[in-house]
Amino acid sequence: MREYLLTLCITAAVTYLLTGPVRKFAIVAGAMPEIRARDVHREPTPRLGGIAMFFGLCAGLLVADHLTNLNEVFEKSNEPRALLSGAALIWLIGVLDDKFEIDALIKLGGQMIAAGVMVMQGLTILWLPIPSVGTVALTQWQGTLLTVALVVITINAVNFVDGLDGLASGMVCIAAAAFFMYAYRIWYSYGIEAAAPATLFAAILMGMCLGFLPHNMHPARIFMGDSGSMLIGLVLAAGAISITGQVDPDSLFGGSQRQAVHQMVPVYIPLLLPLTIIAIPAADLVLAIVRRTWRGQSPFAADRGHLHHRLLEIGHSHSRAVLIMYFWSALIAFGALAYSVNSASMWIVLGIVILSAIGLLLLLLPRFTPRAPRWAEHFVPPRYRRARAVAESASTPAHPAAVEEEQRPPVVAGVAGVNGATAVGARPRFLDRRKAGTSR
Repeated sequence: MREYLLTLCITAAVTYLLTGPVRKFAIVAGAMPEIRARDVHREPTPRLGGIAMFFGLCAGLLVADHLTNLNEVFEKSNEPRALLSGAALIWLIGVLDDKFEIDALIKLGGQMIAAGVMVMQGLTILWLPIPSVGTVALTQWQGTLLTVALVVITINAVNFVDGLDGLASGMVCIAAAAFFMYAYRIWYSYGIEAAAPATLFAAILMGMCLGFLPHNMHPARIFMGDSGSMLIGLVLAAGAISITGQVDPDSLFGGSQRQAVHQMVPVYIPLLLPLTIIAIPAADLVLAIVRRTWRGQSPFAADRGHLHHRLLEIGHSHSRAVLIMYFWSALIAFGALAYSVNSASMWIVLGIVILSAIGLLLLLLPRFTPRAPRWAEHFVPPRYRRARAVAESASTPAHPAAVEEEQRPPVVAGVAGVNGATAVGARPRFLDRRKAGTSR
């Protein structure tokens, strides 16, 4: 665990320290697109944040390669090299898109090529545990097609949800945290070495997101762009493919093949498809495709119909909409993780139901602003304080003279009136330089 934490911290530190220089580089390079109709931010903001995230990924893999226990992942498996190859390709495509905005079909082709590069180096799905059937071995073409499909779907799901400051990086970090806990349990509780690469990928992915989040929280100083959103989507998909399609369920439990799969169903349901870990972005992706196709538009045509846009339209603030998306992502990811550990516990199901009711209540009350208790007002932002003095002053009726003074149009100092006279009591803005004895 200490080596995983060290890798996570170094990845986060490198990403955090490089994001500032990358922001300056993006401004100089002109990677600051004009504000579009679907954008939420009001000022042009530089992109190319994925550059810092990619170098954080490289730093994490480099450090892990020199650690005693994690070095075995590189010696016994080719998956880290496959991940780095696919990540470099998808990152280059994202950088070009952030600067020149390439066509959506070209990006889709690049995503498929990046997934194919990983498949060629061994990162592919070999078999699937299917209930009532058992472990089904896939042919080479079946595994390739399924792997490419999962990678492309996950990349676009993360890319579609990247619409608010800190939304995509925070949601992927939550998914990576749940994924890390699951993979670490498989690796150390059951001694399955095939789960070690996925555990490493999840730790590095958390570091990439945590290092970038301080620069990307509202109001964001830099956006990750497609170079970042497609990159973290690919890393998340690579981890899910590694552990779901290559860890044999028969090696975890004894007994017959069908019995082993039945016992593993609660565990494999959350990770059989990465869409269940990032269920919110996946739902947003499906709704966007259906909505645009119904209107006769291209599925890649941008609009303001995403889930985070709808939260803003019903009255939620920017920060509140992001926190609500965080809440639902954490509820689904960690709820599925808890259910996979102990599917027979009714307390887990009851807790998920209660938290879901709380989440629905937050969705239906967009105008509700929670207030902190008196003793905690110094530790929370000003918008969550009670502000008794401000409320009392607002409720106190003002003096009639003061009301009349407020209703009077403001007088700009030093501005001449219609007849050329300066307003009474206003200081002249400029002195007569001749009288003052100065000249320019």
